[in-house]
Amino acid sequence: MPPNCPFCQDNRTGKDPALLANRSCYLLRTPDPVLSCGGMIIPYRHIATPFELDPEEWNDAFELLLRAKLLFDEEGAQGYNVGWNVGDVAGQTVPHVHLHIVGRFADEPLVGHGIRHHLKQKENIRPARP
Repeated sequence: MPPNCPFCQDNRTGKDPALLANRSCYLLRTPDPVLSCGGMIIPYRHIATPFELDPEEWNDAFELLLRAKLLFDEEGAQGYNVGWNVGDVAGQTVPHVHLHIVGRFADEPLVGHGIRHHLKQKENIRPARP
């Protein structure tokens, strides 16, 4: 476990508590004022990608995803984006795997834009290879 990992339990003393938890994972609220109805499902075990999750962690992450949806439904979420960022190139900024769940609302300025919206922009076309 890296000494500075913000998601490892040994480094979380005095920080925001888990909203939900089970045997191998926990849910934190996303600390972003723009994404006020969102969270991250994080395994206790320090691993970098979802490709390293064992079957129990997969099942526990799925169980928390369902519970998180119920929690965010109570906050009025009308839709959801769910996804992983894997690796620096894909935008993973903390090298401890975490599954994002973001509640979406009909009155948002970017309503109807999904996870891939910014990736599908013409500016994101890769240069032609020789």
